[in-house]
Amino acid sequence: MKVNQFPDRIIEIDQESYLYFGGTAYLGLSVHKAFQDLVIKNILKWGTTYGSSRNANVKLTAYDNGELFLAKHIKAEAAVTVSSGMLAGKIVIDELNKETDCYFHFPDAHPAIKANNSLPVFIDAKINPRLVDATLERITILTDAVPSYQTKAIDLSILKEIPNHKAITLVVDESHSLGILGKNGSGIYSEIQLPIKRKILVSSSGKAFGLTGGVIAGDLAFINQIKKLDTFISAAGMNPAFVQTLAEAAGIYQSQHEKLLDNLSYIDSKLFKNETIKFNKTYPLLYIEIDRITEILKENKIIIANFKYQENAKDINRIVITANHLRSDLDRIINVLNEYNSDSE
Repeated sequence: MKVNQFPDRIIEIDQESYLYFGGTAYLGLSVHKAFQDLVIKNILKWGTTYGSSRNANVKLTAYDNGELFLAKHIKAEAAVTVSSGMLAGKIVIDELNKETDCYFHFPDAHPAIKANNSLPVFIDAKINPRLVDATLERITILTDAVPSYQTKAIDLSILKEIPNHKAITLVVDESHSLGILGKNGSGIYSEIQLPIKRKILVSSSGKAFGLTGGVIAGDLAFINQIKKLDTFISAAGMNPAFVQTLAEAAGIYQSQHEKLLDNLSYIDSKLFKNETIKFNKTYPLLYIEIDRITEILKENKIIIANFKYQENAKDINRIVITANHLRSDLDRIINVLNEYNSDSE
């Protein structure tokens, strides 16, 4: 189905209006008037794009401002922006290739942080023996902050079982947690307290933060390494108007985050819980295992996200809650889900 305007809480299909519970605009910023005004103001100042290298002799203070905000928000020593979340992941892997003897990955890690010849953290539901052997080596572990089909942050406690003669670098993709989880939406980066050498955040800024671009955060030494990479030097940066908007939108991010949490708390108080619905009151995604659920909801003038992440994978039926949904919107979808669950019991 195709629509001819941004799909916020209501979309029009074939000249009929439907409630929309899809997408990734978790904080509802794409149509937020004050946020749009900030973006427009900064486009008028910084232009629609800036195609020069970040290492050119003329440097824009917009990048300093936005990246300082990101570092403080994430609670990292430093942060840098790039043109996309995918590039953020790829550029981090490129740099870590120089100092990694072996990669390991948690299940269903996003392709943005995929490394060649990476090994699974788990084999037959147990820790990979390679992670606990006697080999002295530098390892990098790759994971999404919230894995696909899940509604809670990844459990990283298994890393405590890795002996200390393994120097661990942890890369966490926070594209679906930055702006959502943690205090004021700071993500899970600062909450990771493990006996590891280094932790690195990569993320898209085009989801909760509402601006096309990518983010890398970590210790200052690593961020300075990233800034020296040929890929970083030769690529145009994130739109400077967008980066400046990051620096100026902190209050909007906080207020929209509070609205999102209120909506999730309301759902938690009304929704009948059972094994067919995966939901957590701190996370804006509901995964539904109900036959014909997309058709059932569409018959009730509700559209949810339905897609495949990878070829030959099963369909994902995902309800996305945003800060913009009204109580009446939530009541409508809750009533359908509760009615179906009651009928099926």
